[in-house]
Amino acid sequence: MSSPSAQHDLLPVASARDTARLAWRLVAARKASLALTITSFLAVGLAGVVPVWMIGRVIDAVRDDASSGDVQRYVIIMVASALLGGLFATLSTTALAHAAAPALASLREDVLDRALHLETQRIEAAGIGDVVSRVGDDVRHLTESLDEAVPLLINSLAAIIFTAGGLFALDWRLGLAGLAAAPSYVLALRWYLPRSAPYYRDERTAQGARAEALVNGVHGAPTLRAFGREHEALGQIHSTSRHALEIAMSVFKLYTRFGSRMNSSELVGLALVLTSGFLLVRSDIVSVGEATTAALFFHRLFNPIGALLFVFDAVQSSGAALARLAGVALIPAPVRTHQHPGDAAHLHLADVHHAYESGREVLADVHLEIRPGERVAVVGATGAGKTTLGGIIAGAISPTGGTVRLGQLDVSTAHEADIRRHIALVSQEVHVFAGTLRENLLLAAGDADDDSLWAALEVTGSQRWARALPDGLDTRVGELGTTLTPSQAQQLALARVVLLDPLLVVLDEATAEAGSAGARDLEQAALAVTENRMSLLVAHRLTQAQTADRIIVMHEGRIVEHGTHDALVAAGSRYATLWQAWSS
Repeated sequence: MSSPSAQHDLLPVASARDTARLAWRLVAARKASLALTITSFLAVGLAGVVPVWMIGRVIDAVRDDASSGDVQRYVIIMVASALLGGLFATLSTTALAHAAAPALASLREDVLDRALHLETQRIEAAGIGDVVSRVGDDVRHLTESLDEAVPLLINSLAAIIFTAGGLFALDWRLGLAGLAAAPSYVLALRWYLPRSAPYYRDERTAQGARAEALVNGVHGAPTLRAFGREHEALGQIHSTSRHALEIAMSVFKLYTRFGSRMNSSELVGLALVLTSGFLLVRSDIVSVGEATTAALFFHRLFNPIGALLFVFDAVQSSGAALARLAGVALIPAPVRTHQHPGDAAHLHLADVHHAYESGREVLADVHLEIRPGERVAVVGATGAGKTTLGGIIAGAISPTGGTVRLGQLDVSTAHEADIRRHIALVSQEVHVFAGTLRENLLLAAGDADDDSLWAALEVTGSQRWARALPDGLDTRVGELGTTLTPSQAQQLALARVVLLDPLLVVLDEATAEAGSAGARDLEQAALAVTENRMSLLVAHRLTQAQTADRIIVMHEGRIVEHGTHDALVAAGSRYATLWQAWSS
């Protein structure tokens, strides 16, 4: 089975340069915390060198029969440096959190903002799992890196810089001996990095595919069980999980082989320093204490160099996660302007075309005008382009050609807030937010009072069941609250339209999800909401179209008929055929 991710047009992943620029811009906005972080980490690195240096002084003092006072002074310096190192280590971690945590929070908000403002078909093409894994798994991975990998990386860099400086300060030949091990480390890195980067990138993508399979399986569980198809969903979850596991195992094997090369580099470096120290002591160029200090310095490099190179494991994985987040955050936002439809606005579509894939138009040559207060129904067979037309009119989909205007408001270029204020879209897939019934209603009109809320519920026929709730408007609904029926959820969505009071309402099969018991109530609610209001109804039931002022019939993306119900039936063409099939 092919990887599930290959079946989706995933959201973009930023380049290394763009990712670095974005990260720097976010962190640089907190310059004081960043400066304190760098200073503290440097202080920790310097404090770590002092005790090793003092050990060499103690050895030479003992060999030279120095006084106990000299030895005690060196010991006091060692203890003081250790205490200062601990103090600055705490300060460095705190400062890093103040610098990086707000930057990560800002990035997550940017990613969510861009994801929420992407066109619906773009999200669907990528798969909800891709979005969920980015704002979930990738953010969690970055948070863990800030807690562990990043402090370790900076501490290791500081330790290496000061320890290498200490080696050269003892004697330049000892410094060169330690530096001679560098090619071995570089070769290990050059072998590892090009091989590991693609694995980490694929690992993050595979985790997104696994999240997609899990989300689809959980959300579709009732339907899958009803048709006895749950084994297929489980198979998809197993396939994506196994694919992610195989990549993770490949990463671990590569990581282990990298470790063996690191150990070889440490052996080479320590042997060179010990040999150089022996020869220099025998030549009376350095003291035994200085040679010992050099060996301890290089041995002290084992942990930071090992941590620095091994932390590339976490850094590369975090870099892949950051690049995926940056890829969404850096998606260019369309240039939109604030516009107002003006007085007595009517809807006008001119030569509208749309294609989801190049060369395969789903809408073509659509011309349509809806006057204020006019109810227009759209009918047609499945795949005729009805939902696409509704999405374009509502501003949820940008057409690939043509213009859509509501009075003086150009739907393709107007600011989203202006579109949402004047055009409301209600589809068959509505969501009840976890919260009170009042909070769900106030999404449409944040300043509405209780009388207005109850009035909106009454218009949509919802007042009876709403008053029967345990706490009325303050009853928690949705997740962890009272579960609303599909019909009640649709009525709630229609009540929000009443509160918003837009110029134009687009109902995209908004009563299709209700069972037969609730269908009539919903149709009455839809009629009440669209009364004397410019509206477009994508009709699932032809009885809905029958009450419209005008009906347009679509076929293969084109408007092929339009007129009243009676006129179209009398014409005996496509609509008449549909009506006869429906009636019988």
